[in-house]
Amino acid sequence: MTFPYRLAALAIAAFCLAAAPAAAQDYPTRPLRVVVGFTPGAAADITARVLASRLSQILNQQVVVENKPGAGSSLAADYVAHAAKDGYTLLIGTSANLTNAVISQQNLAFDFVKDFAPIALIATAPVILVVNPSLEVNSVQELIALAKKNPGEINYGSTGVGAAPHLAGELFNARAGVKLVHVPYQGSPQAATDLLAGRVTMMFSPASAVISQVEKGSLRALASAASKRPAILPNLPTMTEAGMPDFDTSIWFGLMAPAGTPRDLIDKLARAAREALATSEVVTAWRPQGIDPLSGGPEEFARHIESESKRWSAVAQAAGLKK
Repeated sequence: MTFPYRLAALAIAAFCLAAAPAAAQDYPTRPLRVVVGFTPGAAADITARVLASRLSQILNQQVVVENKPGAGSSLAADYVAHAAKDGYTLLIGTSANLTNAVISQQNLAFDFVKDFAPIALIATAPVILVVNPSLEVNSVQELIALAKKNPGEINYGSTGVGAAPHLAGELFNARAGVKLVHVPYQGSPQAATDLLAGRVTMMFSPASAVISQVEKGSLRALASAASKRPAILPNLPTMTEAGMPDFDTSIWFGLMAPAGTPRDLIDKLARAAREALATSEVVTAWRPQGIDPLSGGPEEFARHIESESKRWSAVAQAAGLKK
């Protein structure tokens, strides 16, 4: 290679090196979209809107929440998986995405592990067992006894096939030796509405969807499907305390981008998320909904997905839903 060509090559390389940091430094230059796979008012939606509001301030750019409900968040995940890898279309990934992948009851056009880049682990929320007061039971054991007397006559709502509330119901069937009938919805608000109306009689629900009705007495909470009692309902026993050991179907939420998104953009978003989660405004907005902040960057989130995959595989196996 002659000297002029070498000089040109060096100049191009130097330009590329200089341009890469500049892209991250300038990003974002237009509004970002955070896609949620559930309806407005669902736990994932509440989580996303609180986070998006704070991220808008930190990034000095509008962060818009877009709801694409359906198929237990798989429609939203499919949309984001095939979006441009430029950091402007993000996903609120949830345990529902992982459980859908585990049980494979849908023909997914994406791989939740391979097609997404984890950015930040955001929050967790307990799932609680609630019943319509017309179902005259006051404990988990009373519910089991009633279900055994009436096989196939008690139905339960969920936030969609493959989501944590669905798996909780099927795990309950398997562990208790009963036959509850599953009725899926697009999100927890719709399921909770039908539960209040008596169109379904029970539900394993994200706490955020039913906490106000439980406090008013419109719904009756029997137990928390989490490893410990939720801070928002400290007197509510866990399923383990109610006589069903190792029954933890808590849900989690995380911020994700399409795989292949430049790492410098991932890191900038991770720093912004970490800053947002450290603010009292976020914690104060989430806590009354039973949503607790988590903390974890890309690597921690990736490890969390790996461990959760094993946990949910065990739950699906116990519920008879494993692929």
